[in-house]
Amino acid sequence: MTESAEKEVVIRLRGIRNQFGRHVVHDNLDLDVYRGEILGVVGGSGTGKSVLLRTICGLQIPQAGTIDVMGTDVRAADEDTRVALERRWGVMFQDGALFSSLNVRENVEVPMRAVEGLDPGLRSRLADLKVSMVGLPYNAGDKFPSELSGGMRKRAGLARALSLDPELLFLDEPTAGLDPIGAADFDTLIRGLSRSLGLTVFLVTHDLDTLHATCDRIAVLAEQKVLVTGTMKDMLKVDHPWVHEYFHGPRARAADGSAAGTG
Repeated sequence: MTESAEKEVVIRLRGIRNQFGRHVVHDNLDLDVYRGEILGVVGGSGTGKSVLLRTICGLQIPQAGTIDVMGTDVRAADEDTRVALERRWGVMFQDGALFSSLNVRENVEVPMRAVEGLDPGLRSRLADLKVSMVGLPYNAGDKFPSELSGGMRKRAGLARALSLDPELLFLDEPTAGLDPIGAADFDTLIRGLSRSLGLTVFLVTHDLDTLHATCDRIAVLAEQKVLVTGTMKDMLKVDHPWVHEYFHGPRARAADGSAAGTG
C-alpha cells in the first residue's frame, strides 16, 4: 500500500451520528477506507460495529453526517443512482442470513434476478461458479441451508455476496461461531479472494486471529467514534485502556509474540 495521501478513498464517512432514543452510539464519527485494502473494525460491546456497517449500506439512517461510497453521496443519491451503487457492493451477514426455503444455488441467484435480460440457465451456471469460488463442494448448490454446517452456511452467504462481482465487500463477524480450524480456513479464503478479485473489504470482527491473518489496517471504535486506525503494529503502541487490554490481554499473548517477532 502507498502513503495515505496517494490512496483512493472508496468509503468516506464524516460526522456520523447514530442514536437510538437517548442512547448515542456514534457521534461525529469519521473514517476513510482505501481501495484494495481489508479494513478490520473492532470495538467493545455496544460500540456499534455492525451499526456502522449497516449505516454505510443504507440499512441504518444516521441522524447526521455524510456517507460517500465510490464517489457517490449515498444519503443524497436518487433511487436509480443508489440501486446502481448497491450492485457494486456485496454484504455477508452473520451466519449467512440465507433464505431457508431456497437451496444454495437459488440463494446465490437472488441478487442476479435484478439484472434484466439475464438468461435463467446462465444465472444458474454463474451461481454454481460462485459456489465453487468459496470452496463449497460441487453438490452444495442443491442443498438447503438446514442441511449445511455453520461454516458451509457462511461460505454460501459469501457466495451470494459475490454474486454480482462487487468491488466492495462488507463482512459482519464472518468467523463468529466457527472452530479455530474453520475460522483459519475462512480467513485464508477472504484474503485470497480479496487479492485475486481486487476487492475492498470492510470487515467487522472481534477475532484477533482474523485481524492478524487478513487485515491491512484496523479501525477501533470507542467513545462513540473511530478512536484510532492503523496496522497491527500501530495498535500495539496505543495506550488507550481498552485498546491496550484488547491487543495485549490474555487472549492476545500469542498474537503479541507473533507481532513482536516480525520486528
